Amino acid sequence: MRILKIQTLRGPNYWSIRRHKLIVMRLDLETLAETPSNEIPGFYEGLVEALPSLEGHYCSPGCRGGFLMRVKEGTMIGHIVEHVALELQELAGMHVGFGRTRETATPGIYQVVIEYQNEEAGRYAGRAAVRLCQSIVDRGRYPKAELEQDIQDLKDFTRDASLGPSTEAIIKEAEKRGIPWMSLEARFLIQLGYGVNQKRMQATMTDNTSILGVELACDKEATKRILAAAGAPVPRGTVINFLDDLEQAIEYVGGYPIVLKPLDGNHGRGITIDIRTWEEAEAGYEAARQVSRSIIVERYYVGRDHRVLVVNGKVVAVAERVPAHVIGNGRSTISELIEETNLDPNRGEGHDNVLTKIELDRTSYQLLERQGYTLNSVPPKGTICYLRATANLSTGGSAVDRTDEIHPENLWLAQRVVKIIGLDIAGLDIVTTDISRPLREVDGVIVEVNAAPGFRMHVAPSVGIPRNVAGAVMDMLFPNEQSSQIPILSITGTNGKTTTTRLLAHIYKQTGKVVGYTTTDGTYIGDYLVEAGDNTGPQSAHVILQDPTVEVAVLETARGGILRSGLGFEAANVGVVLNVAADHLGIGDIETIEQLANLKSVVAEAVFPDGYAVLNADDHRVAAMSEKTKANIAYFTMNPDSELVRKHIQKGGVAAVYESGYLSIVKGDWTHRIERAENIPLTMGGRAPFMIANALAASLAAFVQNVTIEQIRSGLKTFRASVSQTPGRMNLFNLGNYHALVDYAHNAASYEAVGSFVRNWTTGQRIGVIGGPGDRRDEDFVTLGKLAAQIFDYIIVKEDDDTRGRLRGSAAQLIIQGITQVKPDSRYESILDETQAINKGLDMAPDNSLVVILPESVTRAIKLIKLRGLAKEETHQQNTGTAIADSQNGIAPSSVVNTLL
Repeated sequence: MRILKIQTLRGPNYWSIRRHKLIVMRLDLETLAETPSNEIPGFYEGLVEALPSLEGHYCSPGCRGGFLMRVKEGTMIGHIVEHVALELQELAGMHVGFGRTRETATPGIYQVVIEYQNEEAGRYAGRAAVRLCQSIVDRGRYPKAELEQDIQDLKDFTRDASLGPSTEAIIKEAEKRGIPWMSLEARFLIQLGYGVNQKRMQATMTDNTSILGVELACDKEATKRILAAAGAPVPRGTVINFLDDLEQAIEYVGGYPIVLKPLDGNHGRGITIDIRTWEEAEAGYEAARQVSRSIIVERYYVGRDHRVLVVNGKVVAVAERVPAHVIGNGRSTISELIEETNLDPNRGEGHDNVLTKIELDRTSYQLLERQGYTLNSVPPKGTICYLRATANLSTGGSAVDRTDEIHPENLWLAQRVVKIIGLDIAGLDIVTTDISRPLREVDGVIVEVNAAPGFRMHVAPSVGIPRNVAGAVMDMLFPNEQSSQIPILSITGTNGKTTTTRLLAHIYKQTGKVVGYTTTDGTYIGDYLVEAGDNTGPQSAHVILQDPTVEVAVLETARGGILRSGLGFEAANVGVVLNVAADHLGIGDIETIEQLANLKSVVAEAVFPDGYAVLNADDHRVAAMSEKTKANIAYFTMNPDSELVRKHIQKGGVAAVYESGYLSIVKGDWTHRIERAENIPLTMGGRAPFMIANALAASLAAFVQNVTIEQIRSGLKTFRASVSQTPGRMNLFNLGNYHALVDYAHNAASYEAVGSFVRNWTTGQRIGVIGGPGDRRDEDFVTLGKLAAQIFDYIIVKEDDDTRGRLRGSAAQLIIQGITQVKPDSRYESILDETQAINKGLDMAPDNSLVVILPESVTRAIKLIKLRGLAKEETHQQNTGTAIADSQNGIAPSSVVNTLL
C-alpha cells in the first residue's frame, strides 16, 4: 500500500457538517486492490491478535463485533485501515468514532476518512494503521513493541499539543455555549468569538486584564505593602539580595519558623517553608536564588493552604490544597507507596491530567528527615507522610473543594483584595487553620495574589464538587448573553460567486457597518485591500473573522477550500448557493456534477437553524439542497411563474423574483419592488440575465439579514461591473470604433452566460479570444469549442501560460475540435500565447464590433486594452440608456464613462 496524500479538515466539510476534525487519506492499495481480507492468509488472526479491542466496533452489522465479522467475511483493506486508525487513537485516550472509506474513480485508490482530536495524532494514526495492516499482510503479525510505541507516540502528540487544563476548561465552556474559538499564531493566545465581538485570552488572562494589576501581583513584596496599607492581613516579611542580610531579616520577621521564596517566582518553584534552623535557611536561600535575584523572607504561619478564585469581583471557588503525600499501609516502603500512587490514571506529567505525578526534590528529603523517615521506611497503616512542603498541584498536591465553607467575611475580604490589586481574574493564596472562620480570629494571612491563576484544582478537585469557574469567565466576557458572533454570509456556486460576494458586501456597506469580504481577487476590509490573491478558502476567512474591526463577514467560498480544509467557520447566518454546473470535474475526486452539488451543499447545510439558506429555485440541484439543511429557506428565481417558489411563498416563505422587469422581494401576500433591472448598472441595462440572477441572490441575502429595501436599492444602483468593483466580471470598454469585453468565463455555464449578453450585440463582428484552464477534462474543452462556435463570428483560440500539466497545444486542439463539430465552416485561428491572441483580436476588430476576451490573467488583459490609448471603461446609469443599446445603433454610448488612463 502507498499513501498518496493526507489532508486535514478543520471545519464543516464534504464528509460531515457536524464532525469538523477529519483526516482524509488518499490510499493506493496497489497489489491489494482486488484482494478482500478473507483472501489474505492469516490476516484476520493477525489483526485480532494485534488489536483485540476492535471487538467493540459495530460497523454496518450494527452489533458488537460487527466489524470483525466483516473482516472475516471479506472487506477491502482501505476499510480496515479506517477502523485501525480510529482504534489506535482510542487506545491512546482520544475518543473518536467517525470514519468513512470510499473508492475513487481510479480503481484501487481509496479515500479513507478518520476523525481526530489532535491533528498530528490523527495523521500519525493514519500512517500507523497502514503500517500495521501492511505488516500483517506481509508477516501475519504486527510486533507488540511497535504497537506500544505507536500508542505512546500518539499520547505524546496529545500531551505536547495540550492547551492546559485552564484553557481547555474555558474552551469546553465556550463550545457548550456555542461561542466559536480559534488559536492565534502567537503567545498561546485564544480568540473567543468573531470580529468586533471577539475576546482574547492567554491562559486565564483576558484582554480586560489590567497590565498594572499583573505587574503588581507579580511583585510579591509590592503586593504585600499595598495590602498591608489597606489593612489586609499579610505575613510580616522583607526582601533581601545577599546572604549576609539573611540573619538580620530572620530577626526582623520575628525569628523561626520562616519561609523563603523568590520575589518573582510561580508554581511553587524555589520556595522553602517551615524553616527552623540556620542550615535549612542557607539551603532555602540558595534554592530561591536559582529562580530570582531577590529573596522574600517571611514569617511562617501554621495552617492549611487555600486558593480562593475571584472572577469579575466575585468569589467563584475555594479549594484547600493538600501537599503531595502518601498514606502508609504498614507493608510498603515510602518509595513503593510513591510508585503505587503515581500509577493512578488521574495522575500525569505536568498539567495534562487531573493530578500530577509525585516527584521528589531537595525539600522532600528534608521533610522526610523531619518526620523521621527515609524512602526505605515503612509508615504505619493510616499514617500520612508528607513529601512536599508546598501544596501546589504541579508538584503532586491534591485539592479539596471548600467553596461552600468559606466565611462571609473572608469572602468579602478576598473580593476587596482583588479589587485593590486591580485584576479581573485572580487567585488568592490564604493560609488559615479554618477557612470557615474570619482570618482575624485564627491568625490567618493572605500570602499571595496571583494573576493568571490555574483552574485545575477547581474544575477537577480530588475531593468535593467540581466548580464551573469557566462559566464565570464566559459570563464576564459576554455578559447578559451578549453576542460573540458577527453576521457571516457565505456564497458559493459554479459561476457568479465573486460578483455576488462583492455586490452583497457593497449592499451591506450602505448600513454603515465595517464589512470584511473575501474573493478570488483578494481579501478586503471596508474599502481597503488587505491581501491580493485567490482568497476563497478558510485561511482567508480567518483573516476576516480574526479582525477586531469587522462587523459583517461576506465570504466567497470555493470548492477547493472546502475539499482541502473544510469551511473556515462553524456556521453562517446566511448560506447562498448560486448554481451548480460542470466545472473542475475530475479534480479532487469530484467526478460527477452530483458530487459537485453535494460539495457545494456544505454551504447551505452549515447555517444556523435560525439563519437562511438562499437557494436558486431555477437550478434543480440547488433547490434540492433545501432537503439537507435545517436552516430557513429563501429562494431566488428569474421565473415569476415558478411553481416551487409559488408554493414556498404560500407557506409563508420569502423569495426574490425577477418580474415585469423588476427585482422584487416577495413574502406572503405582498411584493416589494426594489428596482427596475435596467436601472441597475450591474445588469448591463437589464440585458445580462445572469447578472440579474446574481443581484437577486445578493438582495435576498441582505434582506433576510434585516437590511432595508432602501439600503438594498442604494447598493444595487451604486455598484457597477467595473474594474474597481468587479475586475474580470463583464468589464466593457469603449475603444472608439469598437468595444472590448473582459470576463473570467472559464467553463460551459459561464460561456453560456456571457453568450446571452454577446448575442444582443447586433452590429459589427463578435470576436472571441477564448481558452480554458488546463486541468479540465478533454470533453470540457470540446464543449467550450461548441459553445464558442454558437456565440462568435470569429474565434481566436489561445491557452493559459500555466497549462496545469497538460501538453502545450492539446487544449487548443480540443477546443477547435468542438468548434468544427458545430460549424465546420467556422472562422477561427489558433494563437497559443495569450498576449499575442488578445492583441490580434483587438487589431482586427472592424467598426462597431465587440471583442470578447476570456483571459487567464484579467490584469494582463485590461493592461493590454489600456495601452490602446483611447480605452474608456463603461458603466450604466439609470435613465440614460445603455451602452449595448447605443452601440447597436452605432452611436457613442451616453452612459457615464470612467477613463482608465
